[in-house]
Amino acid sequence: MAASSPEPSPLLAFSNSLADAVEQAGRFVVAVNARRMPSSGIHWQPGVVVTADHTLKRDEEVTVTLADNRTLPATLVGRDSGSDLAVLKLEGIELPTAEFSNASVRVGHLVLAIARSGESGLSASLGIVSALSGAWRTWHGGQIDQFIRPGLTLYPGFSGGPLVDSRGQVVGINLSGPRRMALTIPAATVNRVAAQLLEKGRVTRGYLGVSMQSVRLPDSLKQALDLANDSGVIVVNIAPGGPSEQAGLLLGDVLLALDGTLVSDTGDVLALLGPERVSKTVSAQIVRGGRSTELNITVGERSRAEE
Repeated sequence: MAASSPEPSPLLAFSNSLADAVEQAGRFVVAVNARRMPSSGIHWQPGVVVTADHTLKRDEEVTVTLADNRTLPATLVGRDSGSDLAVLKLEGIELPTAEFSNASVRVGHLVLAIARSGESGLSASLGIVSALSGAWRTWHGGQIDQFIRPGLTLYPGFSGGPLVDSRGQVVGINLSGPRRMALTIPAATVNRVAAQLLEKGRVTRGYLGVSMQSVRLPDSLKQALDLANDSGVIVVNIAPGGPSEQAGLLLGDVLLALDGTLVSDTGDVLALLGPERVSKTVSAQIVRGGRSTELNITVGERSRAEE
């Protein structure tokens, strides 16, 4: 009587499921060749590749390497430094598109970072979701729907590739953050930014033409002017000819509120400069020379050079 084959161990079954997830995701992960070392990208929708903006060192002569090892030219449609996302177009290809996770990720969930290189092919890094929180805004004004920090290593070439769940479905796009910390831009943000880049080639954001930094308000000033703020933002630089200079803002002015909304740091100011504010006039409450006053500023549109 022939001996029955041993049952596969749970560890082997788990290992195989992870390998299957990598293979599943690898069908829509591409290598993006726009600098000396390639980065990764995701075939997000038919003919559209999304990648990390900071990895594109040139706007022209960009190519992508597909899962079948074909290397094809790609056209840069638009890029947004605020969210660190860029969109490329491919012509005349049939390639699987990203499959998106329909379940909310939780701290502790297993996740995989996937990358592709034109030379070594598919790569993966395993970890867990180490931190989650609400919406946040980048230093360049990009509005991100959710903070996702995966606890895994992003090796060279992983930026722009997907974070996927244990089924190989996309949670978002991986970026290398400060001190090489991995950050993930969630799929909802990528969808929103990609749609704007495909439509306009850019993401519209408001621009005041100033550099600011947070400053605490002395108790004596708060009492004298009956201020609700504990902090404001002090003007440390003004762009010549910009909206703030035209409105009469001066170096050393302390901004307390825009259109009645209190501001205590630069993030608060950026949060009030969405696309709906462009070309609109906002009232700015400021402190100048120990006195409270108001100015009207017509919000400009931030150009790529100003991001």
